[in-house]
Parts: sequence; structure tokens; C-alpha cells
Amino acid sequence: MGDIEVLSRLFVTIESRRGVDPSDSYTAKLFDEGRPTIVQKVGEEAVEVAIAALAQGPDELAAESADLLYHLMVLWADAGIGPDDVWAQLQKREGISGIEEKRARGEM
Repeated sequence: MGDIEVLSRLFVTIESRRGVDPSDSYTAKLFDEGRPTIVQKVGEEAVEVAIAALAQGPDELAAESADLLYHLMVLWADAGIGPDDVWAQLQKREGISGIEEKRARGEM
């Protein structure tokens, strides 16, 4: 069984690929192609997660979820944020109902 620290290790690896020869690293290739490509990949992976959730089994859903998390973390790195920034946002929302949180952001 894995642990949450795998996400931190993955993020460190992702950041280490910035500036590396794109022919040597898929992550470096994503950085080299820029944010539009990274965003497109995040969108594609999100759709694949939804499809797996509706039409495939738990193993496929887990695999697609891992792909989505990886691409999302590449986007975070490209945008200059890291997992700690996201965890901080989640902690701010902890204990607040989803409806209250959406109201506070003016979404309801």
C-alpha cells in the first residue's frame, strides 16, 4: 500500500525535469511545449477518469486517477505552485460544508 508521501516525491521528480532535454523526459517535453499542452493533457486525463468511473473497473479508475494526478502536478509546477499550496487550500476548507464554501466564493 502506498502513502501520501509518494505525491511529494513525485512533485520533486517533476520539478527536477524542468530544463532537461525534452527528448530524454516526457515531463521535460510537457514543460517545453508549454502550459496549453499541459492544460490539454489535464483535461484529457480528467475525461479518462470520468469514463473509467462509469464504464470500467476499479483498477482502470485507479490508473487513470494516477495519470490525472501526475499531469495536474506538472501543471502546478508550471504555474509555480506546489502540493503544499493545494494542501493549505484544503485545510482552509476543512470543517466547512461544501455549500458554505461555495457561497463564500460567490458560486451560489
